[in-house]
Amino acid sequence: MYARYCASCHGGQAEGAEEWRRRLPDGRWRPPPLNGTGHTWHHPLWQLRQQIRHGSDAEHGDMPPFADVLTDAEIDVVIAWFQSHWPDRIYAAWLDYDANFPAP
Repeated sequence: MYARYCASCHGGQAEGAEEWRRRLPDGRWRPPPLNGTGHTWHHPLWQLRQQIRHGSDAEHGDMPPFADVLTDAEIDVVIAWFQSHWPDRIYAAWLDYDANFPAP
């Protein structure tokens, strides 16, 4: 599922777009890495799910919504896949972060 829906923007190994830290001329952000080298692990699970379901807001990025494409279970599979690329220390830090920021 990651290869089909995410890799074209976030890279085949979740490495993100080149120069992902640099804004585009219109001020939006390029797709960040999802492999633990970017900020993705700074978001609790509910926010990761929400981002995939609803996409990014137009002023911040081009991520489309996947709510009509992926089921909740498939979204969780995508998240699990990119989290499997996170170093153990990043995943452990994310578990702690996730526990402290429950869904509203």
